[in-house]
Amino acid sequence: MASAQTGSSSQVLPSPWPADTMAPVGYLSRKALPIKRADAEPLTREDVQYDLLHHIFSNPKAVFTSATSGKTKKVTFSELYVAALSNSNKCSKVLKDKMKETPAFALELAKISLLTNVGRINTTMAFFPEMKTALRTYHPVPSLQKTDGNAQDAPRIKNCLKAALLPSEIRNMPPSTPEEILNKLRAGQKPPTSVVNLVFVLATHSAPLASVHFDGSFNFLDLFLPRNLSSSDRARTFLWLIYYYLEDPDPPNPFDDDYSRDNPDKAPLPRVLSEEEMNEENIDSPEEIAWGNMMSTQRNAFLQKLVSTMEHDKKVRSSAPHFVPEPEAETSVVTRRSRTRHGLETPKDEASFMYYVPSRESAPPGPLQKDPSPKLLPRGPREDRSMLQHAWHIMKNADPLVDSDEEFADEHTRTDYTRRLDVLATVQRTLPSPRSFLLAPDKHRANNALR
Repeated sequence: MASAQTGSSSQVLPSPWPADTMAPVGYLSRKALPIKRADAEPLTREDVQYDLLHHIFSNPKAVFTSATSGKTKKVTFSELYVAALSNSNKCSKVLKDKMKETPAFALELAKISLLTNVGRINTTMAFFPEMKTALRTYHPVPSLQKTDGNAQDAPRIKNCLKAALLPSEIRNMPPSTPEEILNKLRAGQKPPTSVVNLVFVLATHSAPLASVHFDGSFNFLDLFLPRNLSSSDRARTFLWLIYYYLEDPDPPNPFDDDYSRDNPDKAPLPRVLSEEEMNEENIDSPEEIAWGNMMSTQRNAFLQKLVSTMEHDKKVRSSAPHFVPEPEAETSVVTRRSRTRHGLETPKDEASFMYYVPSRESAPPGPLQKDPSPKLLPRGPREDRSMLQHAWHIMKNADPLVDSDEEFADEHTRTDYTRRLDVLATVQRTLPSPRSFLLAPDKHRANNALR
């Protein structure tokens, strides 16, 4: 890295970068990096920088050391990256088999994974329309979903990336800085880390590396943003950096251009495109546009069906038999006052009385059919308690030490008194009076025997 710093101080870059070049993206300013689209909105070729990904993964130069033990043959970047995903401990067997059976799917997944690797796709995105959680948004990616494989969602992809380590890194911490990676490389370890971890490190340290490999106004993450720079040249710059840290920081680099050959540690310069040339890159095909719109429609239909099902389930649950808790304001007013007066504490875990509300089908005509989940208010119209319910309420809340004159009678208590009086009156009408019993004792004895 010392030579990189020396080169940057002695060399003056020309100005090939566009005038609107962003400042180096650091940890605190990376919020603008992720693609942001509404739910069901397709990600276009420009969003994902399809041409850049195409040039990266289609480069034929087999110059990278395989991370598979015992394999000495050099591999391309595409082979290296796909193998890293497939060998990840978080890659399921189903996904591994699909990647092996369908190389086109493996390539599409690798391209989406690289965007996740650098932070262009964050963990709020998913790529299948049946996604139910509200924490993510669905996005069809027509240019990268031409096979029938499950593209997973961003959180699962990132978990897979985090576990894509070398065998020696599974129990030990992988290198987390460019200097650590170069030290391992110079010590003879090749590759010094996995290609996935290298991309994480380059993305995290993009700001300090901006003056090491670029002119200070451009950085590693800018390669993946929509810019008026040649996609093929940006792909070469990306591959140059991967080779620099995985294979050899000393020249020559197989991805050199004239500028990088003349300026040690400096990456190749991407060519600036005119507006007409920009319009010729990342063009969505009519088939891709139609497929994206179709998947958006499918997603909206799925959401409408999901909402309708949830509302139906809510109605079914509300009309089913359930229990309604008794309001604390009513249930414990006597208990609180009496216990406070006698120096007693109310147990915190004491459960309040629960009213049973029958289903709409079994409920008798009355207020329960009007409101399947009635709220019991301290004042105003009330639901009637049965005598058994009121007896249970009294047993749970009444204080036997309190005189009857000190009790706070409410509507339920008055209703209970009225019912008791009605029962007594009914019993009095059916029982014989003492006078009639004295006048006709034999008749009453006969009736009792029949009973």
